[in-house]
Amino acid sequence: MNILISHATVLCMDEANTVLSDGFVLVKGREIAYVGPIRPAEAVDREINGTGKVLMPGFVDCHTHLTMSLMRGYGGGHDLQTWLNDYIFPVEAKLDNRAVRAGTALALAEAISCGITSVSDMYYFCDDIIAEVVKSGISANIARGATVFTDDFDPHTYPACAESVALAETWHNYNDGQIKIDACIHGEYTSNPKLWAWMADFAGKYGLQMHVHLSETKSEHTACLQRWGKTPAAVFEEYGLWNTPAIAAHCVWTTPEDWEIFKRHGVTAVHNPASNMKLASGAAPAAAMLDAGVNVALGTDGMSSNDNHDMFEEMKLAALLARVSSMDPMALSDAAVLKMATVNGAKAQGRNAGVVKAGAQADLILVDFRSPNLQPCHDVSANLIYSAHGSNVCMNMARGSVIYENGNFLTLDLDEIYREVERYAIPKLFR
Repeated sequence: MNILISHATVLCMDEANTVLSDGFVLVKGREIAYVGPIRPAEAVDREINGTGKVLMPGFVDCHTHLTMSLMRGYGGGHDLQTWLNDYIFPVEAKLDNRAVRAGTALALAEAISCGITSVSDMYYFCDDIIAEVVKSGISANIARGATVFTDDFDPHTYPACAESVALAETWHNYNDGQIKIDACIHGEYTSNPKLWAWMADFAGKYGLQMHVHLSETKSEHTACLQRWGKTPAAVFEEYGLWNTPAIAAHCVWTTPEDWEIFKRHGVTAVHNPASNMKLASGAAPAAAMLDAGVNVALGTDGMSSNDNHDMFEEMKLAALLARVSSMDPMALSDAAVLKMATVNGAKAQGRNAGVVKAGAQADLILVDFRSPNLQPCHDVSANLIYSAHGSNVCMNMARGSVIYENGNFLTLDLDEIYREVERYAIPKLFR
């Protein structure tokens, strides 16, 4: 379909930070065909009136564990290692395909209603996750999280390695790039050099990007220094994990030397402020990394440590954390925060999205600024970061198709998702 969105305030997120007060955006197929202040002359299949609304790029959530929506609010009040070992890992051991699909679908519904049009997910049961993502209509970079704790394993038969190869051969660039497969190391502390070397070679062979957890906690970072005499970023550089574009999630305890490594190799640092605050891991130095030339994006992490997919909240927390940790109200500009949630995330995923311009993928959302929490509006960017929340999203368009509008899901059956979660997944995992 050709769709015209008319009379919206258009936040373009281009290099000039263009905002059109009464703009028109024409979408043809999966791409944006026109952006400007004048109505295009050609006929369209549908027109969406954007009066009183802000049109902007959809959010790119660069670090998720979608299935973990089933663990929302479970095992709180603990440090990362206690939380993982005593609560999360025992529940995950009970997962099966059906429960994974239910949890993934629930997470996707929440993400879509909050304006997310693309995610970078790290988990297992990836075929089931991909099936739900494809049905939802959003885009995703999918990574099979790989862990190994012994040296005597054969990467050709080890499940995480074998599944990663199968995923790359089956799904990479599926449906004109809707699905991309990333290579993945769960973390330095959950793996070893043999796996790192194999994964680096695998990524290079298949032309994949990399997705890892990195320096999330002080204890993780310090233990790596004790083991190798190097930071996790430096160790991974030694083993070639940065030889392809990469996403490094958390980066709370990274150093200026690490940032130079990131800049040199094009590694994106993904800031997960809500999750890192809940687990008391610390606050990633997002502003300093941006100043050092690192691409910094935003992620929500899993819902067991957040506990929502609201990227408006992540933007606000990122801005406030930068200010309070530096005691500088100008530490992170509004423009920089918005780019972390859109432009920078799309760059990290290798997608032509995150911006409203002709030729870009039509991943767009409408935010209703007639809501009480967004009135009055002295500055569009400030309202989006500090006042808006996911419930203000009234339209989500992914790859040129409207998938959510005025509270209605057009690709997902919310009642069926609730039934699967309540009648199957929760009893299986927690009872």
